[in-house]
Amino acid sequence: MELIRTIPEARCAIAGAKLAARSVGLVPTMGALHEGHASLIRQCRRECAFTVVSVFVNPTQFGPHEDLAAYPRTLDADAALCRELGADVVFAPNAQEMYPREQLAWVNVERLGEHLCGATRPGHFRGVCTVVLKLFNALTPDRAYFGEKDFQQLAILTRMAGDLNVPVQIVPCPTVRESDGLAISSRNRYLSDDQRRQAPSLYKALTHAREMVRHGQTDAQAILEAVRQIVEAHPDASVDYISLVDKELLQPLARVDRPGVLAMAVRLGPARLIDNISVDPPVAMK
Repeated sequence: MELIRTIPEARCAIAGAKLAARSVGLVPTMGALHEGHASLIRQCRRECAFTVVSVFVNPTQFGPHEDLAAYPRTLDADAALCRELGADVVFAPNAQEMYPREQLAWVNVERLGEHLCGATRPGHFRGVCTVVLKLFNALTPDRAYFGEKDFQQLAILTRMAGDLNVPVQIVPCPTVRESDGLAISSRNRYLSDDQRRQAPSLYKALTHAREMVRHGQTDAQAILEAVRQIVEAHPDASVDYISLVDKELLQPLARVDRPGVLAMAVRLGPARLIDNISVDPPVAMK
């Protein structure tokens, strides 16, 4: 496995793979790798002959009061995990490599960022789309792998690639969870022991909502209120949002009459946790 810091070096390594007719897969990350990332790398290796993992804490997707400085940076451990999983290249540029001058050209996907995380994180998805497109242009992968835990990000990047004719297949990968249902995240390390015990309530609330729909409840307000009650029964939980949106444009649903996603962001102490679950109309409505 090669640890590469510059775009020209990465292009050279990938050109060699393509010259040998090897398909190239990319797993974009911000490091602090965990089992969720590992599942993406494993799927990439199953489906591609040459696996690249990018490790870059992207400053343009952080707001002025967010945790850029505190975001964990564990490159040595990340590289060791990638080597163990059989990745071919770890691309770990610094900010100067990715943004060598003032960035004046940006990528913005309209409408899909209006709600959920986009409502309280202005500019976040602009930064995500811009850095991902820069990675695609720099590394020219055939496929790129993203987790469904960040469903809004996945939907926005899929739309970006489609609308801009980007020749990269976006591959969604299932959310990886702990045995008690908590979605694995680098931010889980911020939880105290007591907060960690409270955290599975997010997934418990989501699965309860899906069961409500399966039993015929389609009113979004009733579903959202039931979810909120379960989450807020825990003393450290502070809800950023709980929302039911359609899968295509991520616009709020008044009732479950088409495929949707129930998504939430909840603060537990210093950690902002996100999770989601697919919600389909009851069989009788299909």
